[in-house]
Amino acid sequence: MPALVDLGASVIIQDLERNYLFVTNLPQAWSSGLGDKPSDKSLFGDEIAEKLRVLKDGITRHGQKSHLEITVNSEEIFEFRVQAVALTSGAIHLVTTIVDRSEERHRERLLRALLREVSHRSKNLLAIIQSIALQTARYSVTLDMFLNKFRGRLYSLSQSQDLITDSSWRGAYFFELVQQQTEKYLPENAHLVRVSGDNVLLTPNASLHLGLALHELIVNAVSHGSLIKNGRAVAVTCNKVQANGQDSLEVRWDEGLAPQGRFGDAAEEDNLKAHFGSTVLERVVPASVNGKARYVISKDRISYSLVFPIENMTD
Repeated sequence: MPALVDLGASVIIQDLERNYLFVTNLPQAWSSGLGDKPSDKSLFGDEIAEKLRVLKDGITRHGQKSHLEITVNSEEIFEFRVQAVALTSGAIHLVTTIVDRSEERHRERLLRALLREVSHRSKNLLAIIQSIALQTARYSVTLDMFLNKFRGRLYSLSQSQDLITDSSWRGAYFFELVQQQTEKYLPENAHLVRVSGDNVLLTPNASLHLGLALHELIVNAVSHGSLIKNGRAVAVTCNKVQANGQDSLEVRWDEGLAPQGRFGDAAEEDNLKAHFGSTVLERVVPASVNGKARYVISKDRISYSLVFPIENMTD
């Protein structure tokens, strides 16, 4: 009994007629009801007293025990454990211990909420991966081409997910997202990507899909070779704008091409564009953030713009 008290538990001893013989360490919620002749009703009120009566009526023999949980003020949760115990006199007594479970139950609720969130986000991520796999397979001529593109896109998702996780799932800041998606491909030429505008905190969904768009654009820039050769920095901007009467965000990628990097006629440009992740940039990404995209490859530049509602961002 002293050990229980030391652990913060309350202890009540009653005879089988429910007379109180001993009570100590009552929680503050009920301590005011402790008088000369305490009872379950005077201490805990009619509702709890009735629950305890039903519980104790079923306990008549030595060793029998039962328990119930009581919520007080919607925040405090107490566990009542009742056991029939034979004391030194040999008579059966009812020993009730009251343990505060508020913090423990709060942690359990939080854990359940987190597990539901993890499940929800995992399903979303799996849906994104499935979509990427299907789109990549549709526009891949060979297995090697599919694997190369698919691995790169998975890497992009993992990089964006790292930022989201580091922020406790709040999302990712735009500037950090650009840096993370481009630095792998420009380890010694980070200055070739210049970021400006509003460094907003994107939602997890917007972070994943915008990261995927940035991945496609930087891979394309490195693949066609003119980015490093001409030394012209890509301008990446992010600005809050008004679009269709809504507060929106506009993300732009503006890449100039050197003469040797210029493309030929329109047919050649269309052919190259088909291999430059245009499906991801023009369909998958804008659809995922309820936005609109424009992807243009001309003779002297490559530009991409994505506009989507600010409701897909977080403050």
